[in-house]
Amino acid sequence: MDHTDLYINGTWHKTDERFDVINPATEQVLASVASAGIADADAALDAAQAAMADWAARTPRQRSEVLRRAWELMTARLDHFARLITLENGKAGADARGEATYAAEFFRWFAEEAVRADGMIAHAPASGARIMVLNKPAGLAVLITPWNYPAAMGTRKIAPALAAGCGVIIKPASETPLTMLALMPLLEEAGVPAGLVNVLPSKKTGALVDHMLHDPRVRVVSFTGSTGVGRKLLKSAADQVLKPAMELGGNAPVIVFDDADMDVAIEGTMLAKMRNLGEACTAANRIYVHEAVAPEYIRRLSAAMSALKVGDGSDPSVDVGPLVNAATRDKVAEFVADALAKGAKLECGGVVPDGRGFFYPPTVLSNVPETADCVHDEIFGPVAAIQTFTDQGDVIARANATEYGLVAYVFSGDFKRALQVCERLDYGMVGLNRGLVSDPAAPFGGTKQSGLGREGGHEGMLEFMETQYISASW
Repeated sequence: MDHTDLYINGTWHKTDERFDVINPATEQVLASVASAGIADADAALDAAQAAMADWAARTPRQRSEVLRRAWELMTARLDHFARLITLENGKAGADARGEATYAAEFFRWFAEEAVRADGMIAHAPASGARIMVLNKPAGLAVLITPWNYPAAMGTRKIAPALAAGCGVIIKPASETPLTMLALMPLLEEAGVPAGLVNVLPSKKTGALVDHMLHDPRVRVVSFTGSTGVGRKLLKSAADQVLKPAMELGGNAPVIVFDDADMDVAIEGTMLAKMRNLGEACTAANRIYVHEAVAPEYIRRLSAAMSALKVGDGSDPSVDVGPLVNAATRDKVAEFVADALAKGAKLECGGVVPDGRGFFYPPTVLSNVPETADCVHDEIFGPVAAIQTFTDQGDVIARANATEYGLVAYVFSGDFKRALQVCERLDYGMVGLNRGLVSDPAAPFGGTKQSGLGREGGHEGMLEFMETQYISASW
């Protein structure tokens, strides 16, 4: 691997302490990566603070052009980034290239948004004063990204922060730091000043992040990951009253009505369930199918899942790569065993293959009882857990009966009814006759304990800005 050290102030820094990154398909060591400590965090904060002064003073168009150049450079190197994603994350080649394309698009979108941090001038009705509203860079941002999208979860945070005028320190997941490190030379080439973006891989995440969140120069914390970790970060952020952007866990329901186009429903379910092997907060978790069409749906979904080829994602013929590590695979296997013990029926898959690699086959479970653990927690793997329903009000209540509220999916041929259902679902996003909702141009985020704030869309840049109001008379 070309880059395995810390990236601070535009240079590479070695450390005595390092950790191994494992290829989940072979269980072999890919690289030994530097592990950041407190002194490294302080150096990164110093660098970001110094670089931000000039960056924030640049015109929006100047910042926009750098981001646009980053999109051009990354688009030209999609194969390189896709290969890295496959090596450290495990996802199949087509899926990895899809992520690389999606990741690059955040640079283009926020290049366009950088020039649209619009304010306002108004005439106060009562006092007669003028109301001037400005959007200004909030300050240094600490970005904490997960392992499931090693490129896209980084660019989805870096691009709006830079568009807003902020300096950043990014802490990538220790399972997948290589992709983010590889992005740094590209940002240099695009014209990002030294020190503005710093990358600190570390095996001491808790202590490192907590230290940075208590530095008075930090004003924003943006995190993507589990709700449990998000709660801890919010407690740390409260000490400094930081601006939090939290994209947390999900428990996405899929509702398939009896009038749904079955081709669309199967295609949408496969996309919602199997994108990134189900290792996504947006992944379909609970599938509710109307009793009248359940037999056909189960048969066709099982056939589609069984047809997927499992193997090392570096093989272009492979559809499904390994899960990211042994713990994730074992948890998926435990979910399946628990559901079967409680009365679910195994339609396909469900057996861990022999040999090396953290593989788990695409699996379909029908007749899943409400007491099964997989109904109440994220599966984060290639398991479709199916239940049936007959009453619309009942299925909406069941879909909403969770602390999570990230995304839901609805399939119906009756557009009026479908929109009525969407409005009653307590979720930040809904896919209507679609299995994919993620888009750089859309505000991504959830309700309840699935997070705070939004990423993407115009809202994504505002997460890194503060509103200033000036009262004046003239």
